[in-house]
Amino acid sequence: MGGRVTAVCCTLVLVLLANGASAQQKIGDPPEASNMRLVGTNDLQARSAYQPTIHHQGDKWIAYIGHHGGTDDIPDPVNPMTGKAEPNGTSIVDVTDPAHPKYLRHIPGQEGRYESGGAQMVRICDGKDLPKGDRNAVYMLRTFGSEAHEIWNVADPANPVLVTRIGGLKDTHKSFWECGTGIAFLVSGAPDWRTRRMTQVYDLSDPAQPTKIRDFGLPGQEPGATGAVPTELHGPISTGPQGNRVYFGYGTNKGGFLQIVDRDKLLNGPKQPTPDNLKYPEIARMPLSAMNGAHTVFPMPGMPIAEFAHDKDGKTRDIVMIVDEAIQNECGEARQMVWFADVTTEARPMLISSYTVPEASGAFCERGGRFGSHSSNESMAPVYYKKLAFIAFFNAGVRALDIRDPYHPKEVGYFIPSITAVTDKRCVTIDGKDRCKIAIQTNNVETDERGHIYAVDRANTGLHILELTGAARAIAGLP
Repeated sequence: MGGRVTAVCCTLVLVLLANGASAQQKIGDPPEASNMRLVGTNDLQARSAYQPTIHHQGDKWIAYIGHHGGTDDIPDPVNPMTGKAEPNGTSIVDVTDPAHPKYLRHIPGQEGRYESGGAQMVRICDGKDLPKGDRNAVYMLRTFGSEAHEIWNVADPANPVLVTRIGGLKDTHKSFWECGTGIAFLVSGAPDWRTRRMTQVYDLSDPAQPTKIRDFGLPGQEPGATGAVPTELHGPISTGPQGNRVYFGYGTNKGGFLQIVDRDKLLNGPKQPTPDNLKYPEIARMPLSAMNGAHTVFPMPGMPIAEFAHDKDGKTRDIVMIVDEAIQNECGEARQMVWFADVTTEARPMLISSYTVPEASGAFCERGGRFGSHSSNESMAPVYYKKLAFIAFFNAGVRALDIRDPYHPKEVGYFIPSITAVTDKRCVTIDGKDRCKIAIQTNNVETDERGHIYAVDRANTGLHILELTGAARAIAGLP
């Protein structure tokens, strides 16, 4: 159930520790890797990065990358393409040649620092896939800091055009957009709701004419409720009308749970936000420990389990991978990890396994910054889906997991980027004084249909494009 690290890695770390060497990386140190290789990089203008989405656009592959707000030291980094200081927003990068990614455009986001600014989330849909979209358009849905969701036409990715804006919010975060239907589950902070983050369901089948379907959250979060406010939403993933399920993750690093929702009832059931109406679409909840949350909930229905191939029942299982988010630097909280839940019997979901990077394999609590999980890739392209998952693990880099047997996930590769001159410091307070270290903070990861892996860094170290090698590559069936 725990992660595995190669003997070479462990031996190297033990030698370093035995000699009293620091585990903290230094500029010029090579990346640390096993079964993963660096293909190309881009510095993303030294902006703190969140969600990357990779889109096959004509004969090009384009990476759309969301950013957190700026830092206290550099609230508005200079865009070298314009010569102007710009609030962090959205980076658009041509990754057609992954060895030589080309930065195309930066779209500024909301003025603000850290979680209070930027444009963290980005999703892409082709107009030809949306029921009422312009067939010549490519639409980018992004957050605008805490105050709005925006849709841009990025058919020419170097020259994006704003299409529409859904504003008046008090927060935004990790939304999901169904391209085939146009239904969007927007993580929002509706001004009259009692929580920072809940769901606003919109029909964005015509991006120029957004149509609100309903507000949705937990009983006790709705306007006019009293008593304790339930934990806030982090993000949903939908299986669309075919799967008829939406999986919601609540709680980030504590008091979290997985919520399974009937999509049809959510869209077509009674919409007034009363406690009974909010309960109506819910099929089940699976609580996590008070010490853990649910950042990403990634569904994998109908997984064939080789171990159960000769069993009369249960040869395939419906699995949800749950990834927590580490928040505190230098292990100042409970370990945030990856969990696998069997939801085949939806009314009675159960945890079946877990994964973490062994701390001693790299003395990660000493390296500085966050250590623990944050997110997984979310692409369902066949190249990796239900075979391999890629986990962003902050100062432990990207971890490749063999998930073909979700009851026994195992690590088969990893890549920890090198720090650079622009990698930002991360601090803890000791006896009233800040102690700061420079550390990689791999924040999010995504894959494309070609098999490339895209890792972005929270501490301004940019984009790293990777590929699998060796035994890990063979699992995916890549040449």
